[in-house]
Amino acid sequence: MRVTDIYGHGRVPVSFEIFPPKGEMKIEDLRGMLEGITGTDPAFISVTCSAGGSGNSGNTARLTGVIEREYCIPAVAHITCINSSAADVDRYVAEIRANGVTNVLALRGDRSPGTVTKDFSYGAELVRYLKSTTDFCVGGGCYPEGHVECDSLEEDIDHLKEKEDAGADFFLSQLFFDNAAFFRFVDKARSRGIRAPIEAGIMPIMGKSQLTRMVFMCGASLPSAVIRILNRYESDPGSLLKAGMDYAAAQIVELAGSGAPSGIHIYTMNKPEVAKFEMAAVRNAGL
Repeated sequence: MRVTDIYGHGRVPVSFEIFPPKGEMKIEDLRGMLEGITGTDPAFISVTCSAGGSGNSGNTARLTGVIEREYCIPAVAHITCINSSAADVDRYVAEIRANGVTNVLALRGDRSPGTVTKDFSYGAELVRYLKSTTDFCVGGGCYPEGHVECDSLEEDIDHLKEKEDAGADFFLSQLFFDNAAFFRFVDKARSRGIRAPIEAGIMPIMGKSQLTRMVFMCGASLPSAVIRILNRYESDPGSLLKAGMDYAAAQIVELAGSGAPSGIHIYTMNKPEVAKFEMAAVRNAGL
């Protein structure tokens, strides 16, 4: 099934992101995680390029293939391009196709010291290349508060329009903690003429160091309610996790009820308990 086929059928689709292990991948070691997450019946599951989120990995192709074949759930393989040549992308596409996967998320990838730009500098270029060389359903990333390298949200939305014009079929958003920021972003995107489905990306707070790292990387703002949670439960990891999941659940219910996002994409960090908790919140709200 193509990801675009899941939208517009009443109930708000909820999807998950997971990451493959580093090094040799043994499916039997992942069974507990996969069964816990797939058991919640997500609309689809996206798989990042590596445990660190960058660098294409054969484990992504293999894991998406397992999700498609053994669990009968649509899988989306991430592809990053900042260090890749067209030939690199072609080889990776062949791996993905061999595993029966036809949905991909085309991303530039994170710049890092020593990054060498080859045939692709931006995500839109990868989208255009994939749409011209494959029959894949191709998604792109978007940033509700603007990419950290953009001077303004308006400039970032211009880049989003470039991705749609290049052929992007859907968008998955980076994490955010302020729903008002997402609502503003969607309004601006639609006013700019962007019509592709936009899923809201939600990452429950699982720890202070994790939150600090992600906020620094993504440029997401922290509402006062999140700061209060961190201050109150900084020395109590269990309570911090519970409060973080509750906050994310409230975000999700408000978003799903508003009709603004085309779906909800939850960054699970490979934790089935997170997937189960957040899916239950959506369904208990009747959404």
